[in-house]
Amino acid sequence: MYQKMLVPVDLAHIDKLERAIQTAVDLAAHYKAEICFLSVGTNTPSEVAHNPKEFEKKLAEFAEECRAKFGVVVTASSHISHDPAVDLSKALVAKADELNADLIVMATHVPGVADHIFTSHGGYVASHSDHSVFLVR
Repeated sequence: MYQKMLVPVDLAHIDKLERAIQTAVDLAAHYKAEICFLSVGTNTPSEVAHNPKEFEKKLAEFAEECRAKFGVVVTASSHISHDPAVDLSKALVAKADELNADLIVMATHVPGVADHIFTSHGGYVASHSDHSVFLVR
């Protein structure tokens, strides 16, 4: 049913993504699907990496750790943006199309007051993508 799942990850907050990653791993094992971790970074130094090359290396290392730990097929894809906070939602939808993902599995938060005014990243992706989206709280 699913062959390729896109899982957005924030390398600065991996500890908050455990449930979404485990959900993706379980689905990948069941459907014998590939997981593609996608992370959006900047071309300026950040808390994660000093430059895009280092950012890509850290994402690839994370993907390899997950492959070894969970025994599923895992790849990594990065997207460099001038302003990830603004570009993130659109980048996720565009990369899902580019990578031919069947399913997007992403972590989300419990909606708050601000979410009634501004759309969340998960809400945007679910509303603007042609792909199935699995939001994990």
